Amino acid sequence: MAQAFIPVADPSRQYHEHADLFEQAAAGVLRGGRYILGQETLNFERAFADYLGVAHCVGVNSGTDAIVLALRALGIGEGDEVITVSLTAVATVAAIELTGATPVMVDLDPKSRCMDPDLLEPLINEKTRAILPVHLYGQPADMPAIMRVAQAHNLKVIEDCAQAHGATIGGKMVGSFGHLACFSFYPTKNLGAFGDGGAVVTEDENLAHRLRLIREYGWEERYVSKITGMNTRLDELQAAFLNIKLGFLTAENQKRCEIARFYTENLSSTALTCPQQTPGTRSVYHLYVVESEHRELLRSFLAENGVGTAIHYPLAVHQQPAYLGRLKGCDKLPVTERLVGQILSLPMFPQLTSEETAQVCQLVRQFLHLH
Repeated sequence: MAQAFIPVADPSRQYHEHADLFEQAAAGVLRGGRYILGQETLNFERAFADYLGVAHCVGVNSGTDAIVLALRALGIGEGDEVITVSLTAVATVAAIELTGATPVMVDLDPKSRCMDPDLLEPLINEKTRAILPVHLYGQPADMPAIMRVAQAHNLKVIEDCAQAHGATIGGKMVGSFGHLACFSFYPTKNLGAFGDGGAVVTEDENLAHRLRLIREYGWEERYVSKITGMNTRLDELQAAFLNIKLGFLTAENQKRCEIARFYTENLSSTALTCPQQTPGTRSVYHLYVVESEHRELLRSFLAENGVGTAIHYPLAVHQQPAYLGRLKGCDKLPVTERLVGQILSLPMFPQLTSEETAQVCQLVRQFLHLH
């Protein structure tokens, strides 16, 4: 009998585990008649803020819009520069440009694969307004060091937490270090909806007020725009699903950590480079990303043997056609460019079985024995 295909991610397995809960929640919203910015959204905003240990959460319709709103709430736009990384979802950089600001690229720490705070100072000038670190693959960036640099230069910090719901530094949640933090609830995220969704969180009441104005046309009262805004609201159906899924997040993050531990125990003695946790941090392994000099051969071998993989990301943002040759700092990214040629994401989601993870490790070791 053929081995069943092992996907790199499969959010439908979570649905099947809890189908009755999700279907009851959907029916409740549909019967209730309030589909935008209702009680489900309010409940989720309060619950997610409490989970992170912050004062305010503002639900929006995507992680991309979350970054746009965060930048706009800070008044960042044309003529301003924002320092970020190039090994990230293109949305991070696209959001900066959507405000009219200029993204500036900084290289990565090779161990965490996140922003290297030691490289920030030379990039800061009179146009610099903010630093936007990305907690890549679920591993926290060095927020204490980044905040020290920001404070020394009176800069704002916006955390991109799209891949790091529940990750911690010294027991403190990512998303609670910067002036603002942005989350995505894309279906495959650690906390994912059944469609698009996002949120911005902050401790600052004034920023939270501005965020709520901007997400709905700048309205302080219906049909009266106090400031220019946009339409980016978390809908009630997705909020209802997120209210349920938030209750699973701690246990599912723990399962991700157990899968990661199994992978590392079985693969760290091989020619692969496995993820490394920075001391004092807790990754939530949105992705389990190895590095291999034979990446394409390994990927093909696994596919031929029924194991799905992915590359996050096959091109860094500065290498993509839309951005090629025009992003500041793109000539000084050696770590980023090395990683792009070697990274490979193995299957990682909480519903993976022990048999599946054992099969992945067996096949990887079999390939490495041949190469």
